[in-house]
Amino acid sequence: MTGTGFSEALRRACAEDWNAAIRHRFVDAMLAGTAEPARMRAYLVQDYQFIDRFVALLGAAIASADSYASRLRLSGFLAMIVSDENTYFQRAFDALGVPEAERAAPALSETTRAFQALMREAAESRSYAQALSVLVVAEWLYLSWATRRSGPLPPDFVHAEWITLHDNDFFRGFVGWLRAELDRVGPAEEAACAALFRRAVRLERRFFDDLYA
Repeated sequence: MTGTGFSEALRRACAEDWNAAIRHRFVDAMLAGTAEPARMRAYLVQDYQFIDRFVALLGAAIASADSYASRLRLSGFLAMIVSDENTYFQRAFDALGVPEAERAAPALSETTRAFQALMREAAESRSYAQALSVLVVAEWLYLSWATRRSGPLPPDFVHAEWITLHDNDFFRGFVGWLRAELDRVGPAEEAACAALFRRAVRLERRFFDDLYA
């Protein structure tokens, strides 16, 4: 993969699924503030089930990172996930009337189970590059759809805060740094990184598609 950054080359290799995800009709509805409460509820309940595996994946990346500076940057992001983002989920669940049992242990979709397994696989690889391959998709793809917004934020915080959690200066800077890290270490494990990246993008698209199945 020459002529461009490694992360961009990976994205281009699965551009069809990537573009379908970031321009999905569910994304359009969220950005416009017209996603129905029932659909938003179904989305957030499933998405919340990623946090445990995502925190473990971040922990694996911290453990396998090749510098203290990288560990510090990842740790700062981990702190945001377990504070600001987790708090958003709880407030959104309250607003959408999600009972405690459904927050803690809902029936999982096939796509959610597959994504959890992918994150577990990347974490258990003990490879910084492979962990980054899944982290980059999870964060860069969300930044890409969130920054498509034009005009004012939706009035409902359930939509508005989910957008701003993925479109702010801190998050943009972190995604840029994540990509730079994958550009730096990924080429040494090109095949494994490309496979994980491709599977993650495909699952992101499926995750949105499931909401209309």
